[in-house]
Amino acid sequence: MTAPDIGLAPPSPLVPAVGRPEWQRWSAIVTVHVAFIVLWELVVRLFAIQPFVLPAPSKVLATLANGNYRWLHNTGVTALEVFGGYALGLVLGILCALLFITSRRLMLLAFPLLVTLNMIPKVALGPLFIVWFSYGIGPNILITFSLCFFPILLTTIRGLNETEPDLLNLVHALKGSRWQLFRYIQLPGSLPYVFSGMKVATILAVAGAVVGEFIASDKGLGYLMIQVQASLDTAAVFMAVLLITGLGVLLYLLVLLLERHFITQDARIQ
Repeated sequence: MTAPDIGLAPPSPLVPAVGRPEWQRWSAIVTVHVAFIVLWELVVRLFAIQPFVLPAPSKVLATLANGNYRWLHNTGVTALEVFGGYALGLVLGILCALLFITSRRLMLLAFPLLVTLNMIPKVALGPLFIVWFSYGIGPNILITFSLCFFPILLTTIRGLNETEPDLLNLVHALKGSRWQLFRYIQLPGSLPYVFSGMKVATILAVAGAVVGEFIASDKGLGYLMIQVQASLDTAAVFMAVLLITGLGVLLYLLVLLLERHFITQDARIQ
């Protein structure tokens, strides 16, 4: 009888055994983006595409000089809606998850209702928010919150429920308190799931803010896009889209930095 093979399995060819240096990964990302912009510029110039169909990146950047668009002000408004709604969804999502974990009865009664409410299309809620709260930054923050809340709630509940039974038994055997169980076992183990939900919520936060500005607003990048498309200023529309994308990327990078600070590489959910 041959001895059982207890060695480590060979690494997958899709995952390198030794990671690349951080600066190489980031330089590759920047290079790809720059190459895409250069290709975009060349295609527009070579094929003489009309600016109202597809403007060149140079023309898109030139719209920043147009003071009538108030880029800084509108970007600040949209950023406030994105980050404000996201922060509200993060705080309330984690707090509600903690409440559901500590009270099974509350989980049984309230969680199905939250699932049902989450099924309502958020675009349909926009007009109701306007009726209830008028229009402006506040209702847009609420729309953003409504999109961010549920993914964070779900992943946090799952993370808190993924505690190893042996660890729970150990804490109970040592007469540990409920707070010690949460502080030293449940919270560290749930962080990878919490950050996974936070990453999903970054995308939804940007969508929520823009949807709110599309429905009814008098400021913000989404509002500006509605205004400039009527005059076929496609370059300004592209610029607004790029700025909105930049806000989403900034929020996502912030989440990545927090994840790197609180969670080791091996424990992260990719």
